[in-house]
Amino acid sequence: NSSEILPGVTVGYKIYDGCSSIPLAIKAAMAFINDPSDRYSSEGVCQKSSLISIIGPSGSSPSIGVETTIRPFNIPMLSYFATCACLSNRREYPTFFRTIPSDYYQSRALVQLVKYFGWTWVGTIRSDNDYGNTGMATFLQSAQQEGICIEYSEAIYRTYPREKFLRIVDIIKSSSSKVIVAFTSFIDIEFLLKELLLQNITGFQWVGSEAWISTENLAKQESFQIFGGAIGFAISNAMITGLKDYLLKVKTSVIPGNTGFNEFWETTFSCSLNTQNTSSNKDQITNNVYKAVYAIAHSIQNLLTCNHDKGGMTNSICANKTQIEPSQVLQYIKSVNFTTKNGEHIYFDNYGDPKAKYELINWHRPLRPCVRIQQVGKWMDILMCIPIICAMTLFLFCSFYLEVPKSVCSESCLPGTRKAIQKGKPLCCFDCVPCAEGEISNATGNSRIGEIFSLNVIFCSGISIFVAVVFYYFKDTPIVRANNSELSFLLLFSLTLCFLCSLTFIGQPSEWSCMLRHTAFGISFVLCISCVLGKTIVVLMAFKATLPGSNVMKWFGPSQQRLSVFFFTLVQVLICTIWLIISPPFPFKNMKYYKEKIILECHVGSSIAFYSVLGYIGFLSVICFVLAFLARKLPDNFNEAKFITFSMIIFCAVWITFIPAYVSTPGKYTVAVELFAILASSFALLLCIFAPKCVVIILKPEQNTKKNLIVSHRWHVFILISGKFPSP
Repeated sequence: NSSEILPGVTVGYKIYDGCSSIPLAIKAAMAFINDPSDRYSSEGVCQKSSLISIIGPSGSSPSIGVETTIRPFNIPMLSYFATCACLSNRREYPTFFRTIPSDYYQSRALVQLVKYFGWTWVGTIRSDNDYGNTGMATFLQSAQQEGICIEYSEAIYRTYPREKFLRIVDIIKSSSSKVIVAFTSFIDIEFLLKELLLQNITGFQWVGSEAWISTENLAKQESFQIFGGAIGFAISNAMITGLKDYLLKVKTSVIPGNTGFNEFWETTFSCSLNTQNTSSNKDQITNNVYKAVYAIAHSIQNLLTCNHDKGGMTNSICANKTQIEPSQVLQYIKSVNFTTKNGEHIYFDNYGDPKAKYELINWHRPLRPCVRIQQVGKWMDILMCIPIICAMTLFLFCSFYLEVPKSVCSESCLPGTRKAIQKGKPLCCFDCVPCAEGEISNATGNSRIGEIFSLNVIFCSGISIFVAVVFYYFKDTPIVRANNSELSFLLLFSLTLCFLCSLTFIGQPSEWSCMLRHTAFGISFVLCISCVLGKTIVVLMAFKATLPGSNVMKWFGPSQQRLSVFFFTLVQVLICTIWLIISPPFPFKNMKYYKEKIILECHVGSSIAFYSVLGYIGFLSVICFVLAFLARKLPDNFNEAKFITFSMIIFCAVWITFIPAYVSTPGKYTVAVELFAILASSFALLLCIFAPKCVVIILKPEQNTKKNLIVSHRWHVFILISGKFPSP
């Protein structure tokens, strides 16, 4: 009856129960395709029934079977609960879409959750079908990348003999991990739960997938003994406007095979209607079915209105309203884009998947005997492949937990000891042995130095970016314009590169990283020093220009400044290019300093080229220092040269001490020495040149005026290189 979507158009439907069976689901799909029934048109003509789309089935394995069957007919298929990441393969399943996120995201979300709580030693259980096997495979791959170790990984299925479940229970009892990640269906976990209850296997922290973690039928008092405190991700749900009022007017079905309304009444009124049938709570998928129906409706609407912009069929012929083909609907579903009444934005990506979004839920028992499933957070795929856990609140774990459960294979080594990996076991399992002579471990559970160092690099880069933002925001103020804003922004850019190039020194050396680290360092530092040198020359030229009859500024205007920076940098680029062509750096196994160790490091290749790069940087630095020193006594109101002098003193001091330290430092410590020199010298330039200006801009804006920068001692007028000041 809608006046906006398909006005005057009636869409028919047929419903088959696939019973979570692959053969029955395929049989139902074939029945749809071969439906002999006719339809009666408004013109009074009987026409052949046309199947334009299939919604369902709910399971991943039945969906694979149905999609494979209907693929030759180009019939679009929308599933509301099939989450297997394998279904995103457009080559195998080109007509498949879904309104539930792919397990590609859920598996990674579970890894992020496990890592968040520091659980590095876990056991896993999965359903032995497409849903469980594919989802767990993705979880295991991501867990390995995050440093999470798996003690055991077992498969269960509802049709397995009891001996199989008993064996898995024995594995759980004898395991040392206290966290179990269960990527299973609701029915499969129920069979395992029965055996766990019989043997009273408690004290484990369960992490569940969406198929069972939010199931109300499972959240009972007896199951809380096993699953109490469980956490996991559920599909985001939304109330469908008018649905509850409609269902309240419908009488409960008296047909034994249709228990849908019975379950609704039992949930709504907290009563029991004498039925032996039990199933999982379907509330979470109702909204997904709703979105699937509306996706088809909007696609048909765009097709009937000949809206080519929403169908990707700019050269196509508009649809025949009396006979719509499923292939036409398929093209429009690919680009469907609408918003539900609840404000949810619906669209499909190139893989037929919707936007990934989950609710983070927790089992707890506020009042006995009630078990409550409570949302405690959210997970969203904010950026591509960069998922985050947000809106995190305190989890209410099992009542017998006084703190977050701990699950590690080996405790962190105490000071004075180090890790020794146990042979044949994962990296998370190790023994703590005393440090060798001449070595010391002065902290417990140290983070990798690369992680800490990366944070420092990001922090320093962030400061330079922040300064650039401040300068851009106040670009029209006197202090920014008086300091040659163009060179200032270029200097900030080069300083950011100097900080970031130090990241190439982290990690295992490779051919590319060895070549990149020295060339990136050399070029970025020359660009930086060239900008500082340009600013120094500008300061000297500016004051020379105030002398009577002087016209020196025409020889070093903005164009000449850009050209000088380009020329100085080009020389270093040529040196690095020749270095890479003749004798580039390469990974080298150093066995010289330690007999018992082999250190993999980057050999410079050509020592002459390496020291040529350093020498050229030193040459420019010395020139810059001398010029800045000559200009140090210029009027205090314009003390750019003084700040440059301070920065170059620190810069030269760092690199003068670097040479002997680099030559005398053995093995892997040469990298640490070089990293320290890069960061210290870069930060000195950033601090000495830009910090005083930021203090004036942010904390002392009253000094950021034209009056404070124009000097009137011996000179009558000071001409600013960056241009004229705006009128006050």
